[in-house]
Amino acid sequence: MSDGPTDIGTHPIHLGLGATAEVEPEFTGEMSWYGGYSERHAADGAEGRLVMMATFEESWDVWEMHPVGAEVVLCTAGRITLHQEHVDGSTGSVTIGAGQYAINPPGTWHTADIDEPATALFITAGEGTEHRPR
Repeated sequence: MSDGPTDIGTHPIHLGLGATAEVEPEFTGEMSWYGGYSERHAADGAEGRLVMMATFEESWDVWEMHPVGAEVVLCTAGRITLHQEHVDGSTGSVTIGAGQYAINPPGTWHTADIDEPATALFITAGEGTEHRPR
C-alpha cells in the first residue's frame, strides 16, 4: 500500500498476476534496470506488464521488440512517430499526439522519431524484449 503519490516518471509500476500493482525501484534508463525488473517479476511470465512514462527530446537510437505480448504507447504531450516492422514483413509508421495511442503487436520491431519534446505512457509485455541498433 502506498503512503502517498508516486511519480510514474521516476518509479514505474509492475502489473502482475492476481491483479497486483507494485511500485518499481527508481528508473535509471540503464539496461541493467530492465534486467533487474525481469528478474524481480520472472514468475509473472507473459502476463506481467511494465507501466512507465518517459519524455523524449530526441529520436530513439535503437529498435526494440517485445515477443510475447503487445505494447500500448499512449502519447500524453507532443507528437511521436512510431515506425514498425511487423512479423509478416510489412512496415508502417503512425504519428500520435496527446491523447492518442498506438499498439506495437507482439514481435513487431519498433522505434520512434521525435520532432518536438514528447511524453508517452507505455504499457509493455516486457518478457524477452530485444534491442538492436537503429
